[in-house]
Amino acid sequence: MSDITPAVCMAKSVKKTSEPQKVSISKTQKMRKKSEQFKYDYINYEWWSNFNDDILKSYIDKAIKKNYSLKMATIAVDEYYQVVRINFGNELPMAGIGFAPALVKQPGFTNTNSSFAVPALVNYEADIFLKNHDKTKMAKKDYEKALQDERTAYITIASAVGATYLNIVKLDKMIELQEQIVADRKVIYDLMLLRNKEGLTSTSDTVKANKAYIAGQTSLTEYKKQRNILLNKLCVLIGESPEKSAEIERISYDNLNFSGVIPKEISTEVIVQRPDYITAEKMIEKAGIDVRVAKKEFLPTINLTGVALFMNSDFGSIFTTKGALAALAGAINLPLFTGGKRIANLRLKKATYQRLLNNYYQTNLTAIQEINDSLTTIAHDDKKYEDTKLQSELERKDFGLSSSKYEQGIISKLDLTQLRENVLSTDKLVADQKINCLVDYITLYKAVGSQL
Repeated sequence: MSDITPAVCMAKSVKKTSEPQKVSISKTQKMRKKSEQFKYDYINYEWWSNFNDDILKSYIDKAIKKNYSLKMATIAVDEYYQVVRINFGNELPMAGIGFAPALVKQPGFTNTNSSFAVPALVNYEADIFLKNHDKTKMAKKDYEKALQDERTAYITIASAVGATYLNIVKLDKMIELQEQIVADRKVIYDLMLLRNKEGLTSTSDTVKANKAYIAGQTSLTEYKKQRNILLNKLCVLIGESPEKSAEIERISYDNLNFSGVIPKEISTEVIVQRPDYITAEKMIEKAGIDVRVAKKEFLPTINLTGVALFMNSDFGSIFTTKGALAALAGAINLPLFTGGKRIANLRLKKATYQRLLNNYYQTNLTAIQEINDSLTTIAHDDKKYEDTKLQSELERKDFGLSSSKYEQGIISKLDLTQLRENVLSTDKLVADQKINCLVDYITLYKAVGSQL
């Protein structure tokens, strides 16, 4: 990570420069059924190779296949697709056919007559003002929003898996270093106890050494608790039972090696591909159509109805012209008084449009802010990490000089052991800040909608 130049965001106001190639909804669904590659495209799966950790990539893959939240997001897309088909069906004529056998006995007659009837009905709302067509377009916008919600879910889960995994690796290292600190504090306390018995160390200093030892054990217990919680969380993220948390594999902290390049600036073309940005855009488009539909509610509704009835006492001759009846009718319906509902509905849709338009502008600003925040955090955390590494090197150098003094008999074992804690403490800071930097990169990855 030391060779990564801190990034500075130069993102400006968002302006879409190119229009992505449009694919029909039916074709999109066929592609989704044929292959699940779209899920890996959502999260830019190859980007995770920058961590050079096959274990991490395997957990990302497991989450894609087994995470229940992602399964629900995918099912939601299928639900919205069926809503589109239902609305499209309302644009088409409705046709039905029936069969009605009957036995008829008239008063004053002893015989019973049988008859058979086959009624057929066709009804069509003539969509000359395209109101039903607009409702289908609205349903399509909901479907497109569901696709972006699904994409958001996949990016969020992948980011959570990566951040949780890295924090577990960090806690492994923190526990390792804390165990060494606790062991050294135990040595210090034992030496203090012996010196106290010989009158060389005060009881107060001995009690302080004991308190430091117990405090070190408390910190160690806290680290272990945090690691267990994160292990349980990772299990759930990858669709496993938390009971399997002990089986979670991970890379050693010392083998972590991020080889990716963090950009110095983020193009606005990347920002407009964020799922929340596209979602806000689709909702404005839907709201515009909704206003148009509300206006068309003031127009008349035209219905065409066709009826055909075949009736005969002889079942074999039921479809002959004898006994056949056909009719075609049309009707125009225009509500004259609805208590102001249509006017209120139109005003409501216009207000909704204005609210969504402001949400769109806010999403624009929020996107830029989140990316700027991420790049600023990376720049400062990388600087802190480099400074802390330098501090750690100086502590090791100082400890090396103290070790020479100990070998020469200038300082005691107690003094040397106390100085070693400074090295271990700075090592903990280095581990903490290194992982923080890696998590910062994941935060930026999420902020740009995985488009790094």
